[in-house]
Amino acid sequence: MTAGRLDHAELLDALTTGVVLLDGAYTVRHANVAAQGLLAMSLTKAHGKPFVEFFADANGLPGMLQRARERREVIAEREVGLRTVDAPRELRVFDVTVTPIESADGDTDLLLEIDDATQRSRLNRDSELRARLDGSRLMTRQLAHEIKNPIGGLRGAAQLLERMLPEVSQREYTKIIIAEADRLTALIDNMTGPARPPNKQLLNLHEVCEHVHRLLRAEAPRGVSIERDYDPSVPEGLFDRNQLVQALLNLARNALQAVGESGRIVLRTRAVINVHIGARRERLAVRIDVKDDGPGVPEEIRGSLFMPLVTARPNGTGLGLAVAQEMVHRNGGAIEYHSEPGNTVFSLTLPLTSRS
Repeated sequence: MTAGRLDHAELLDALTTGVVLLDGAYTVRHANVAAQGLLAMSLTKAHGKPFVEFFADANGLPGMLQRARERREVIAEREVGLRTVDAPRELRVFDVTVTPIESADGDTDLLLEIDDATQRSRLNRDSELRARLDGSRLMTRQLAHEIKNPIGGLRGAAQLLERMLPEVSQREYTKIIIAEADRLTALIDNMTGPARPPNKQLLNLHEVCEHVHRLLRAEAPRGVSIERDYDPSVPEGLFDRNQLVQALLNLARNALQAVGESGRIVLRTRAVINVHIGARRERLAVRIDVKDDGPGVPEEIRGSLFMPLVTARPNGTGLGLAVAQEMVHRNGGAIEYHSEPGNTVFSLTLPLTSRS
């Protein structure tokens, strides 16, 4: 290697943007330090090998390379999802720019610029979800108004009927109608009224997990194994216990329904550092995973999974995940998921820094 080339390599290694140089056969000539870190590959192993061999799912990347080389024009795409061979289950999101450059021998090489867009993608998804949830809440309130009107009419009719019935035994039925009408009205008011602030207290999150574990074991068929994998280093945190139990239980019951009569569910906790929750960066947080080996989330509902009334089950209400997400948001956290057949994980991430 000449001194000039060494200086060139050192300059590329100083960049925070990942840079990969490919020859005309799409094999790796050079990858700077940032690219090696982003793509979990070493230059020693990558040099001289086809670039796409390092991906379990290249998701359109080969087509980008081919178009840039054939058309001799810059091709840029935002938020390209890639899975590397070393971590095939982890979807990473990148902004990719492919620039054709003429090599010394007259051939066309390709210069790839790769920026990690995973966090921005998560922030955009979280913002979109919040906007869609706000729209759903408005629709729910409008629907509740339309439902409460006939309920009020039924209650009033039952009261009039009660005055006309001569026998006490007959009035028992009207009392049931009135009581059920009042119950439905209270339920609608609770669902559509202002969200009450969390009643936060210092909690041992493993106690919450154990409570959910006991409830799940009582409901699970004999063929379902429910395991625990707890991180003893997870500290206590300030949360609303009832809201966390409700959220975690909804996720766990979904997993139970996914595995059916036989399968494996794991409740797992991990302390994580320097993690983003929405737009905030948290120094210390806890991640609670609910993992199952069921068939996975159907592709057609993945984009709207946390929306109310969205479900893949014929008898499902589509409210469990929406409620879980709302409960976790009230405690400063977020829910994300990864799903493929045999490996679905819903992750509940909560901040462990003191918040009022």
